[in-house]
Amino acid sequence: MRLYKCTCVAALVVVTALGMSCSSVNKNSSGGSAKGKVVFFDDFLGSKLNRDHWTPEVPGFNGNNELQTYVDSSSVMYLEKGLLVLKPKYAPKFKNIEGREYDFISARINTRDKFDFTYGTVEARIKLTAGDGLWPAFWMLGKGMWPATGEIDIMEYVGETDWISAAIHGPGYSGETPFVNRLYFDKEHDATQWHVYGVDWTPEQLIFKYDGVPMFRITRKMVEHYGRWVFNDKQYLIFNYALGGGYPAKINGVKTPYYGLPESSVQMVKNGEAKMWVDWVKVTQVADQK
Repeated sequence: MRLYKCTCVAALVVVTALGMSCSSVNKNSSGGSAKGKVVFFDDFLGSKLNRDHWTPEVPGFNGNNELQTYVDSSSVMYLEKGLLVLKPKYAPKFKNIEGREYDFISARINTRDKFDFTYGTVEARIKLTAGDGLWPAFWMLGKGMWPATGEIDIMEYVGETDWISAAIHGPGYSGETPFVNRLYFDKEHDATQWHVYGVDWTPEQLIFKYDGVPMFRITRKMVEHYGRWVFNDKQYLIFNYALGGGYPAKINGVKTPYYGLPESSVQMVKNGEAKMWVDWVKVTQVADQK
């Protein structure tokens, strides 16, 4: 999420990935079945966001030429019927707390300083809306300077309903990272349906999963061809909803009315139709993980 990704996968990743097509994924899997001790769980059943778990970022990092600024407001982030809802909003000439002007506001929340961890299985059940240039994400960051402390992108989406992407960033492999892969859904499924997105994180590899089935593997040996493996330190969880910017623009080629966000998606935001729903999020660790 930090910087936009290349849309192709480096040859090294291709030959060492798990080789699973979308048709091989079990679409009936309910996900969330990782074995071990649950060390973090939120099912968003309350009336308000649990601030013991989450901190809204205001204004939050807004790189990549994104169009939104982040605010702590129930107009863009709320709980409804046991779901977390992130919903960007059109707010022309809105000035954030830094005095910068934006036409859109949105939400980004994280568990920094409240929950972080090293190794385990991370999963969230998520549903998305279609719309070119919409850019919701579920991801993790390490504390400290980026990319030295690493980034794990569990699910990124730019509004094309037939695929989502997963990636990592670190020193020597950030921004246009070679470690990125797309999951293409089959004809009967797409990103607008409920899916469980996750990653199994160990000292030697990261395995990204869709509804409990592996879709992409990155090993320490693969990474060390490019730079240091920085995924042995604690990371924290992030949900956010960006709009437009470098990554969507690279996919859709849109420059007007906004960079990476076409008029059709602007209208969706104005109508309150662009949303990300999160049913639950969970981190599970086995006994020998810390």
